[in-house]
Amino acid sequence: MTEVMREGALQARLPVRELARACVSACALAAAELGARRAGLDAVPAVTMDDGAVATAFVSERHLLINGRAPVNFAPLSRFWRTADGWVRTHANYPHHRERLIGVMGPADSLEAAFAERSALEVEETLNAAGGLAVALRTPEEWAAHEQGRAVAARPLVERGRLDSAPARVLTPVDAAPLRPAAGLRVLDLTRVIAGPVATRTLALLGADVLRLDAPRLPELPDQHADTGFGKRSATLDLAADRRTFEELLAAADVVVTGYRPGALDRFGLSPQALAERRPGIVVAQLSAWGAYGPWRERRGFDSLVQVATGIAAVEGSVEQPGALPAQALDHGTGYLLAAEVLRALTEQFDEGGSRFVRLALARTAQWLMNGIPTDSPGDASYDGPDAWLAETDSALGRLRYALPPVSFAGGPTDWARPPGPWGADPARWA
Repeated sequence: MTEVMREGALQARLPVRELARACVSACALAAAELGARRAGLDAVPAVTMDDGAVATAFVSERHLLINGRAPVNFAPLSRFWRTADGWVRTHANYPHHRERLIGVMGPADSLEAAFAERSALEVEETLNAAGGLAVALRTPEEWAAHEQGRAVAARPLVERGRLDSAPARVLTPVDAAPLRPAAGLRVLDLTRVIAGPVATRTLALLGADVLRLDAPRLPELPDQHADTGFGKRSATLDLAADRRTFEELLAAADVVVTGYRPGALDRFGLSPQALAERRPGIVVAQLSAWGAYGPWRERRGFDSLVQVATGIAAVEGSVEQPGALPAQALDHGTGYLLAAEVLRALTEQFDEGGSRFVRLALARTAQWLMNGIPTDSPGDASYDGPDAWLAETDSALGRLRYALPPVSFAGGPTDWARPPGPWGADPARWA
């Protein structure tokens, strides 16, 4: 692997640059290995890793321009609030989360006073019980002693397994130029926000037919959807009301990626075991904020909140003035790792068969960042900004400026085959 390490990329107290590089490298190598297998190559194509490309991609949502307009990444009520004994961070980007926040804490113009009257843990528990999103600031030591922190630390970074004895996967050969390892594969994308959509955006780059499905009543934030929608199609479907269409999509899917709370989609037959029974040979990839275990397994969560709970915000700032990572690195890093594990599972199926599942959690990636990644040398070049890794294209959304993909290997794709389209504009069927 050829690496270009750049000083100044993703600067932080924690080894964010190293985490980002490791996640993207794992994905690029898994893609190259699958591509070599499908193209009948004698050797795995060489992987190239450039900190500049990685750093730019890890803040892709900040570089996006739509007709020259910069996106809004955080709503005004998604922020830190001082409480009677510390700090909490809220997440209210979505209208329904904002409504729950105001419903519990009072009008928006009096929130500072309302937070200041309560303890951080009281706010955390009250808002979560109401379906809102707030997390109390904790130190790394406090998180390590917390029941959820202990549950997360006891699990591997990547959980993976075999679900049955389905026969070995048979895939048609692919061309070596450009080498698209996932060509012909159908990926059903049931994810939202950043981590899951980054994973499926990467699979789309590598040639997969990615169909994202959303409930009609839960529209995605338009700018967020544009940033992570490259290479995909987007449709809406009521999984309960239109069961026939949903089952037809599942019957032809090779990969199902879910990003909702653990167990939230089980009633639709989307647990790994249920999917393997109906579609032997499937690869099921699951992503959550807090993990599928512990007392917080059913809680909602986002990257910014996981940073606060796990002690990252205290390390990047202090308990008196919390900080944040230079990117939503838990989201982006976990997304590339999830894509890597899907590719690895597909490669293993060539020889061993079996339906497969892989599972990751933002909180476990945070644990890895805090305790498992050594800091390397400053680098042999500098990061002078993102310009070299940005591109522009026309789309149905307008003129887009966007970050190029960081996954790079010899003969592989350097850009997505199609720009994003409007949310929900495509039919709920395979191409």
